[in-house]
Amino acid sequence: MEHSAFVHLHLHSQYSLLDGAIRFEDLFGLAKQYRMNTLALTDHGNMFGAVEFYQMAIKHGIKPIVGCETYVTPRSRLERKTVEGGEGVYHLTLLAKNRTGYFNLIKLISLAHLEGFYYKPRVDKELLIKYQEGLIALSGCLKGEIAFHASRGEMKKAIQAAGEYGKIFDQRRFFIEIQKNGVENQHLVNERLLEIAKGLSLPLVATNDCHYLHREDAKAHEVLLCLQTGKTLNDSDRMKFSSDEFYFRSPQEMAELFMETPEAISNTLEIAQECNLELKFEEKHIPRISVPAGESLDTYLERLARIGLERRLEPYRGKEDFEERTSKYSSRLEEELKIIKSMGYSGYFLIVADFIHFAKEKGIPVGPGRGSAAGSLVAYALKITDLDPIKFDLIFERFLNPGRKSSMPDVDVDFCIEGRDDVIRYVMEKYGKENVAQIITFGKMQARAVIRDVGRVMGLPYAEVDHIAKLIPGTPNISLDQALEQEPQMKELLQKDSKVAALFKVARSLEGLARHSSTHAAGVVISNRSLMEYLPLYRGQDGEVMTQYAMKEVEAIGLVKFDFLGLKTLTVVNQAIQLIEKNRGIKIDLLQIPLNDPEVYASLGAGSNLGIFQLESSGMKDLLIKLKPESFTDIIALVALYRPGPLDSGMVGEFVKRRHGKGAISYEVPALEGILSDTYGVIVYQEQVMRIASVLASFTLEDADNLRRAMGKKDAGEMEKQKEKFLEGAKKNRIPTKKAEKIFEQMETFGRYGFNKSHSAAYALIAYQTSYLKTHYPIEFMAALLTSEVQNADKIMKYIAECRDMGIPILPPDMNESQRNFAVVGDQIRFGLAAVKNVGDAAIEVILREREEKGRFHSLHDFCGKV
Repeated sequence: MEHSAFVHLHLHSQYSLLDGAIRFEDLFGLAKQYRMNTLALTDHGNMFGAVEFYQMAIKHGIKPIVGCETYVTPRSRLERKTVEGGEGVYHLTLLAKNRTGYFNLIKLISLAHLEGFYYKPRVDKELLIKYQEGLIALSGCLKGEIAFHASRGEMKKAIQAAGEYGKIFDQRRFFIEIQKNGVENQHLVNERLLEIAKGLSLPLVATNDCHYLHREDAKAHEVLLCLQTGKTLNDSDRMKFSSDEFYFRSPQEMAELFMETPEAISNTLEIAQECNLELKFEEKHIPRISVPAGESLDTYLERLARIGLERRLEPYRGKEDFEERTSKYSSRLEEELKIIKSMGYSGYFLIVADFIHFAKEKGIPVGPGRGSAAGSLVAYALKITDLDPIKFDLIFERFLNPGRKSSMPDVDVDFCIEGRDDVIRYVMEKYGKENVAQIITFGKMQARAVIRDVGRVMGLPYAEVDHIAKLIPGTPNISLDQALEQEPQMKELLQKDSKVAALFKVARSLEGLARHSSTHAAGVVISNRSLMEYLPLYRGQDGEVMTQYAMKEVEAIGLVKFDFLGLKTLTVVNQAIQLIEKNRGIKIDLLQIPLNDPEVYASLGAGSNLGIFQLESSGMKDLLIKLKPESFTDIIALVALYRPGPLDSGMVGEFVKRRHGKGAISYEVPALEGILSDTYGVIVYQEQVMRIASVLASFTLEDADNLRRAMGKKDAGEMEKQKEKFLEGAKKNRIPTKKAEKIFEQMETFGRYGFNKSHSAAYALIAYQTSYLKTHYPIEFMAALLTSEVQNADKIMKYIAECRDMGIPILPPDMNESQRNFAVVGDQIRFGLAAVKNVGDAAIEVILREREEKGRFHSLHDFCGKV
């Protein structure tokens, strides 16, 4: 197939936030239609989409050129003032020729954000000189330095600027960029640019500064610009492009436009041939961690894990089954260590264990576990988790499958919300601030939000737009087209009202585009050297340094991310324990409380679920009353089952019936009873699917995890292969084919809703702990719970009502008695100042200080005089 004779080298995707309106999937589809075999990405001042663009281009058989339209300041990037009589910042299009150019571009863009940000992320010529190697530069649009001066007739300045750039980029790597996009003075500027190029022997290149794919998308792009600037289409002073020609023109259109300068077209191919970037995605960059002299990462991990396991098993010493238990646990530990070492992840476990050890040493509460990592005995031995995986039949291979060597371990850790930042600061100090950053994430224009945004910009009445938005079902990630199919009233509105039809047309064009960037709630990347050696960095609104690549792309390039989550419940639990010790002199160790306390189960079965982690919703209250849990395994199942899939499928109702003996429990083969008895014959967990495959069909746990993943993906072709393998294995184990088929069918039916038991068990433990505190220490628990919601008036009212139902009096706020937080006063709770409307932190600080230094307030007059 003959390829096109033109390549687009100046293009803005959705990652030119609220300016570019191009999605990669649509872009590559159109490029293939035009037979373009190369494309460049040059977003405004960032590289947010670089890796996603690169990987998707390769997938589509298109050569990617990673670039950026940078902002160049004529002075120093460190100066924070506008240049009089100048543009302030000029645009310059940079393209990476190779890996050297790519990593130099990363440094330029990172430093633009970290050092040069002043309204825009700016580089200066000092940085361009330092990091020019491997880069090709195009002179930019009308806002480029040369074009800007040429448009004002300042030819001397324009020529001088062109000469400077030519010198920086060795003449051969600097091109005068010409465009024909219907802008009023572009023709005049082009004539002057041609004159400069000829005079300095600089090559020309034609671009179209693409911001959207099709000419008809210009209207949607106008709306996008209004969203960026907070304007409406009715505002005469709004920012807008002066033509509708900034689209992804076909090669034929471009050739016709530039008939008089064909070299500007052919040079796009020359540049494309020069650019051959090859990114590597196989390498893993695990941070370095120091180990004692004479030890390797592997031997150090082994030693710590074995010592840790001994300590975990110490309470069982002297018991009848101690030797058997020790043998069983040691065997599992060694098997896990073998897998961890073979995959090269010893350092990962040591890093996680280290920052968790720091948190616990500093008294920062850490959750007992989260996600599939709770299935690791090594994690339990190292005190990364506090849940015995063997006791609860949790599977290590669900966490770390030795057959998937490309995937890094994923240990998510919950910290007390007040201490999380201290742990991140510790990591930054230990590994170096330049080696650690939080991860960026992007908010998308989802169905309801895009209707509201577009409606506002188009000037439609708020009530009308609000009505339309509320017609969209609340299903997560629902699209506008899906909403139309599901909601007849919306379809009727669309057919009747031309304004609503116009709204939908624009909203569809913008739906799913990135709207803004923010800091990921948990993700932190730790590198073995400066992060700027691997990816571009960005500074958030609060000054925090973030990666410019989102989590998926961070992991794709081999960097290791760790999830530091702030969990409010851990703060509540910690404060309750402190109040109990202060008021009753009792020290509570939640890891030592019995998990079979009948009072706790009676409380849950009666529906006392307000403030109970994971069990607080009204729907869960109904389920608790129906189920009446009697064991910790029941709570694990509740956490797993209370989700849309199981609730809609009838699984939950069947589970409750069987729990109370009202539904028949039967097993196709006796071996299933040992796997499913805890859940009354219902397949609730992914781990049960794995166990069935392992026990009945002799799957390795590695292969069983692959089966579990195939079920989750609902891949028909893969499932057929897995079924054949299962039936073959079951046959070898003398299970009749008809029974094996029925079992596999049950696995498919229930397994698609199966939940991660490791996560359920870890969160069930926190749920049980909160219920234990509420049951046995209700005053302290409710005081801590109320304190956790001082900014939420609705929840405060709800919890106060709960206190009254529990017989706990709430004393009103008092300028002489109230503390910042809700406080325990005997068998009562005193209202906290922080929950009083319009009383801020500064006022509270003054009140408490004055009261401490000068005594009680005697009157309102006295209070006003002192405060």
